[in-house]
Amino acid sequence: MLATAHSAAVLGLDAYDVAVEVDIAQGQPTVNVVGLPSASVKESRDRVWAAVKNSGFHVPAKKITINLAPAEIRKEGASLDLPIAVGLIAAAGGVRHEVLPRFCLIGELGLDGAVKPVPGVLPVAVHVKREAEKSLIVSKANANEAAVVSGLGIHPALTLREVIEFLNGAIEIPPHTIDVEGLFAVGQRDGHLDFADVKGQETTKRALEVAAAGGHNVVMVGPPGSGKTMLAKRLPTVLPPMTLAEALETTKIHSIAGLVPGDAGLLTHRPFRSPHHTVSDIALIGGGSTPRPGEVSLAHNGVLFLDEMPEFSRGVLEVLRQPLEDGRVTISRAAMSLSFPAQFTLCGSMNPCPCGYLGSPVKECRCTPAMIQRYRSRISGPLLDRVDLHIDVPQVKIEELATLGGGESSAAVRERVQAARQRQTERFAKFAGVHCNAHMTSRMLREFAPLTGECRALLERAIRSLGLSARAYDRVIKVSRTVADLAGSVHIEPVHVAEAINYRDLDRALL
Repeated sequence: MLATAHSAAVLGLDAYDVAVEVDIAQGQPTVNVVGLPSASVKESRDRVWAAVKNSGFHVPAKKITINLAPAEIRKEGASLDLPIAVGLIAAAGGVRHEVLPRFCLIGELGLDGAVKPVPGVLPVAVHVKREAEKSLIVSKANANEAAVVSGLGIHPALTLREVIEFLNGAIEIPPHTIDVEGLFAVGQRDGHLDFADVKGQETTKRALEVAAAGGHNVVMVGPPGSGKTMLAKRLPTVLPPMTLAEALETTKIHSIAGLVPGDAGLLTHRPFRSPHHTVSDIALIGGGSTPRPGEVSLAHNGVLFLDEMPEFSRGVLEVLRQPLEDGRVTISRAAMSLSFPAQFTLCGSMNPCPCGYLGSPVKECRCTPAMIQRYRSRISGPLLDRVDLHIDVPQVKIEELATLGGGESSAAVRERVQAARQRQTERFAKFAGVHCNAHMTSRMLREFAPLTGECRALLERAIRSLGLSARAYDRVIKVSRTVADLAGSVHIEPVHVAEAINYRDLDRALL
């Protein structure tokens, strides 16, 4: 007897339909899984067989063929366990065939028949809502994540037996719903990190405010203990709150990586990713035989923090060039080419020399010029050229550390950042994919960031004295536009250009 259960699998950032066809025929008792299954899917034979048996269902020992269509796409993971089990039981006459087309099933099975959570449920739910016109049966642990997609019937199940009884009409599993807007509003509340915790470093805080207001990349240079990591962790707290659309897009990426908390279902805070310096280029950029998102995509709409950048492999750092320019990562394989969004704010930190005390007034640097040169050369010029703000973070004075009061709060800074971002949103309303000044093209610079003669002369003198590239020329103008937005100025003034130039002097920051 032949039965077909319906499921879906994730490829890249989107899902596609998978038809699980199960045929039970006379012949030598075997179970064959075809349709380009990976090793993890092939292992599901024994897992599903034990789950079916331990759930109290009987499948005859005959020739069983399980086809996963479409056959030309490789299937990975354990998310097809549940539809395979339902297909087996249906082919053996244990489920009404007419109800199967109404449901999409996704979930891993334990040997005892428990339905376990799997990654990628949100992209599947989006696909089912848009294309399949079915209800979705998932693990109870995935219910909140799937229910983020409003208007879709989500039926959470704990066991395989519960799923079969529901399909046969013996029990009722009410559709699971959540208040997405309420959840989003609650999740947007301030966390425990705040700029007010950081004493001193007012110049650095101002630079990070500019970076947040315009979506600019930043690198901080300073001795150990100057507060670089502390400041970087608080950068997301001054970024504008995510919109619901941004939250859904970010959650979709984290869902594929299996990083969505089961009790939340929706990521409401901008992500902050801080990979260790031993990270590989594939882990950072994404990849694998079936490409998965890497750290740059997991930081989409948030912050990617690289602490002690020179300690990262040079090859790993160089793969950042494309996402920094394009805001996307394209991963090509022989059989496919997939693209993941990667529009993040890069925040890096480094010491001025290997020991960290070059130019320090309190501790002598013992590094030789050759050691300093080797250390700095670990980060290439083309990569640093793509970083808009180069900030000197000096040692905090003991007088500042001893003060009782803190600095300005993140909420106060965020108000100014939001006002500046609102001006940019209105300015770029007719340009798809451009949300802040850092994303402006050269043509948009001429339209939205024209320079007066005085500003242009000031910038040209700086370009000659600092030896900046043509890319740096455009980036200084973008930062100038952001400084003007923070000041509420319609036009870019010389004082705005001067501040932007000050953030571009890497040689000063390294001394």
